[in-house]
Amino acid sequence: MLRLNRFHVHLRASTTEGLPLPVEPALLASAARMAERSQHGESVGQDGRSERPETRRGQPRWASILAMLFVVTTAVAAHAHDTWVQVSSRLVRPDDAVHADLFLGNHGNDHRDFKIAGKLGSLEGVTFAVVGPSGRTTDLVPNLVDLGYAPTEGFWSGRFVVAEEGLHCVSHAREGIRHGARGLKSGKAYFLAAERLDPLLRPAVSGPAPLGHPLELVPETDPVAGLGPGREIVVRLLLRGEPLEGARVSFVPRGATLAEGFDQNFERTTDSIGRCRFTPKEGNLLLVVAHHERPEERGEGYEKTVYAATLVLDVPQRCGCCAGE
Repeated sequence: MLRLNRFHVHLRASTTEGLPLPVEPALLASAARMAERSQHGESVGQDGRSERPETRRGQPRWASILAMLFVVTTAVAAHAHDTWVQVSSRLVRPDDAVHADLFLGNHGNDHRDFKIAGKLGSLEGVTFAVVGPSGRTTDLVPNLVDLGYAPTEGFWSGRFVVAEEGLHCVSHAREGIRHGARGLKSGKAYFLAAERLDPLLRPAVSGPAPLGHPLELVPETDPVAGLGPGREIVVRLLLRGEPLEGARVSFVPRGATLAEGFDQNFERTTDSIGRCRFTPKEGNLLLVVAHHERPEERGEGYEKTVYAATLVLDVPQRCGCCAGE
């Protein structure tokens, strides 16, 4: 008997993101019933006279249902899967070990949440590195560990031993062509290394410099010491180094689901210089994300170019720079 999961069909609609894709339960149930009946020589949609139920083209009807399921799941897979980066600690000392994790989320719901949906099935074309205060880059890809039992579970994780004081950036980027679209995606997270962490942290006057990602969220406020409830976060969105005006930027707290459409509480629109602002009300991880599509950027094997940028900010419940106030 052909077994179909009630809620998911596990099809590898993408070569690098083979994830369980949601399908309508009623459609799955119908396909399962038709497959079982056809295996026993029963007709579906007829009066039982036919040994093999056929469509107009002579194919078993349950096969056409499965084909329809494949179309549905492929359509679901066409929605963007975004990657983001998280670090194990926002504050460390030199010689401490930091774990940098690479996550994949299914954002077919227009990126309304901060939920994990499996992991990248392949690291081909992926960059994942730590950029130190001096500009030195350490590649994490060769030593990444798969922390999932199954191919579609868990996430990738890398270990990094800090060698110098200052602000570090964990950077990720990938490029690929899927479903007729070229995807250019990137993600960042930051941590601060200091020999002494007990004094009050004073935020840097300005944020870190851009890394040069195709689409990039650049914090203009200190992405570690400048964070806290009630403290404004300022980011700029750059498309190939130039400000992107009129773009939607979502600030998704972990555990929250944004409202449909445009969520006034957690989404902002960039101004003429690509800048937007958000003030968190409590400590939490924030997934800052932006998307941009260019139908005119087409080439061999793709009809458009889709950009995505993520930035994870670890907002402490108690601001380090004003803890003594």
